[in-house]
Amino acid sequence: MTTTPPAGSTPAAHSPSVSPAPSEAGPVRRRMRAAVGIIPAVALGLTAALMGAPAHAAPVSPAGTMTVTASGTSESTVEDAVGDDQALERGAAQAEIAETTDTGFYDSPATIPTTPGTLIRSEKTEFYLDPIKLIKYPATATKVLYSSTNRAGEPTVVSGTVLTPTKAWTGKGTRPVIAYAPGTQGIGDHCAPSRTLSVGMQYEGIGVSDLLNAGYAVVMTDYAGLGTEGIHTYLVREDQGNAVLDSVRAAAQVPGTQVTPDSRIALAGYSQGGGASAAAAELAGSYAPELDVQGAYVGAAPADLTAVGQNIDGTLYSEFLLYGIAGLMEAYSLDPSTVLNEAGMVKHAEAQENCTIDGVLKHSFIKSAGLTHTGETFAQTMTSDPQMKAIVQEQSLGAAGNAPDFPVMVASSLTDDVIPYTVSRTLAQQWCKQGTEVRFDTILTPTHLGGYVAGLPRMQSYLWATFNNVDTLNACWRL
Repeated sequence: MTTTPPAGSTPAAHSPSVSPAPSEAGPVRRRMRAAVGIIPAVALGLTAALMGAPAHAAPVSPAGTMTVTASGTSESTVEDAVGDDQALERGAAQAEIAETTDTGFYDSPATIPTTPGTLIRSEKTEFYLDPIKLIKYPATATKVLYSSTNRAGEPTVVSGTVLTPTKAWTGKGTRPVIAYAPGTQGIGDHCAPSRTLSVGMQYEGIGVSDLLNAGYAVVMTDYAGLGTEGIHTYLVREDQGNAVLDSVRAAAQVPGTQVTPDSRIALAGYSQGGGASAAAAELAGSYAPELDVQGAYVGAAPADLTAVGQNIDGTLYSEFLLYGIAGLMEAYSLDPSTVLNEAGMVKHAEAQENCTIDGVLKHSFIKSAGLTHTGETFAQTMTSDPQMKAIVQEQSLGAAGNAPDFPVMVASSLTDDVIPYTVSRTLAQQWCKQGTEVRFDTILTPTHLGGYVAGLPRMQSYLWATFNNVDTLNACWRL
């Protein structure tokens, strides 16, 4: 019998009043102004993404200025278009995240446990859907700090969040668990999802709340170095995949989460999260064989970093290249100044303080050729420098011998302007050749952001089918 999935609507607000107490008026007003300040930034990104703004629509300098011709020529950064007041309010909101989050929680212990997935500490937190804190999701939220393993096999510390909804699971069996890998957050410690979820500043909140409303428990990693010590090892395959798998191990040690060592698990993520979900799927059999992973949703995974780098250089998403360089250099203990020139090192330092929206506002349309000693783009350096080429190849997804041993779903927008559609299709093909059952969905909604939004109901239907023994379409025959 086929089970009908539940509606994925987001619950209404549960706050009895929107009028703050006098002592709270200042923080609430700051949040309200911050929310208003973010709207133009999001609108700018939505407009550019959904309308398919060309990657190289205007001449750009390494400093991030954009030439615009309209009854004359002027130069401005994308941040200027949003406005100084709004930028200040956004900064105030970020400062509040740092102030209202116990940073001591994220400190590494004197000795890191060598057993991956060991819970180091946990703490109750909250999950708000809005920065004004009017909509608190009805779920038990717990912040966790746990041990994981980096690409060098060394123990490391990672933070994350465990969310268990008050809503019952209505499908077959006990409540399943979604190991949710977040998309690009930035690499500043204050960008960690476990911090931003608690103040209603997390864009993944829409996807997470949809999963909770379907009755799943959700475990969301922050990844290594995002909130914890060190630079976030952005897009490093083993670091990310291990962090996702270890988050579930740690969650099973937190009382009251309904996550157990025997829980049925699915992996899910989009963009950076799609890459982390894919990496976890490839690593699960060898790294965490005791976990009952039954499927994975892999949305727009950056399976080929060189292709992605070529595609986004000089575009709205230029800062993601800086995140990538920072993450790879950190993971492999390399000095970024061997690749980056003086201007590049300035941008490198600035990127380490940025979250995603900040990066789009401050460092969009930068051409990476102006940031390297050789004058090559980052993508060219990834192929011309033997050491960098080897490092980038180690992050590739779909390599021989790495296919998941359970069914997966791969999805991508046909007109993805960040991660080319061909990258996702090639990943699916490579897994198919190795015997993995792959459902492949081509999303017609334009652009990367459009693919994320249109992919959410597809993800829901796939996960529901996975946990209720409903067959999904194996697309390998047509790839």
